[in-house]
Amino acid sequence: MKTRDYIARRLLLLIPVLLGVTMITFALSHMVGDPVAVYVTSEKLTETQIQKIVKAHHLDEPLYVQYWYYMSDLLHGDWGVSRSDGNRPVIESIKSYFPATFELTIFAIAMSVALGIPIGIVSAVRRDKTVDHAARIFALTGVSMPVFWLALLMQYIFYYRFKIMEWPHLPLQGRVDSLLLGQYPLKQITGLYILDSLLTGNWPIFFDTLLHIIMPSFALSYITLALIARMMRSSMLEVLRQDYITLARSKGLRERAVIYRHALKNAMIPTVTVTGLAFGGLLAGAVLTESVFSWPGVGRWSTSAILRADAGGILGFTQLIAAIYVLANLIVDLIYAALDPRIRLE
Repeated sequence: MKTRDYIARRLLLLIPVLLGVTMITFALSHMVGDPVAVYVTSEKLTETQIQKIVKAHHLDEPLYVQYWYYMSDLLHGDWGVSRSDGNRPVIESIKSYFPATFELTIFAIAMSVALGIPIGIVSAVRRDKTVDHAARIFALTGVSMPVFWLALLMQYIFYYRFKIMEWPHLPLQGRVDSLLLGQYPLKQITGLYILDSLLTGNWPIFFDTLLHIIMPSFALSYITLALIARMMRSSMLEVLRQDYITLARSKGLRERAVIYRHALKNAMIPTVTVTGLAFGGLLAGAVLTESVFSWPGVGRWSTSAILRADAGGILGFTQLIAAIYVLANLIVDLIYAALDPRIRLE
């Protein structure tokens, strides 16, 4: 099967999956409460106003008809109203908060991959040595430590205990210093502060946003970093036992060439799965990290929606994370095809 056909088939398979997600969220909107709540902007609406909402969204018709209009609303960007965000449309809240979460997640996943893969490789190559034991303890600690506890611990150690508030300044919360932002206004192009400040040459904001993202991104990435390191170690150990690795060594190739040219690509395949699924997990897990660090993303917004019983916000966040998980699975499949051509034939 050609790569183009493989990609087309995977894209077509997304349709039933996404339909299944919408069916689940539609069912939840009816099971956990009144579906009218998704569109209600105030608790003081009159009966006449509520009936207008019911008629406008066809909530008095059979379920299959409601689902048809529900899908139509989703495709047209009408995801309901978020009462916890000043009665803004849910889609507008997502557009406002998602760039902050995406930026945090990108840094977290980059940190996880950049540190986790080398740690796993070194641990496998130096099996049962001191560095291997240290890496395994590090990985075990990572998968055992709750993200919110690590975030609070980092705040205590780096902000209060060692007073790293003077220099280098690791801010306790927020995405950027508001006073500095007032002094050096940032022209927003993508909503990603670091990228926008880089594109516009706003260096004071660029360095300030970098400092702000270090602590929350590490706290968010630690669990994923540990998972990648463990998976990379076990995959590398399995690959190093294969006959073609023995053959490569018998030819007199340097160990570095054996590891990075022959073993790494095959060992990366299981690691790609963990990394791809972790990306969606990091977006969902940002709820706790953003709450601790007061990071203005969709995770913090969803927490506010839950605390205020904001049905529209809760369902909007659920649909967003579900769609991201589906897309993450698609990207993993495509990377699989790039790493192992045999998969394209399946």
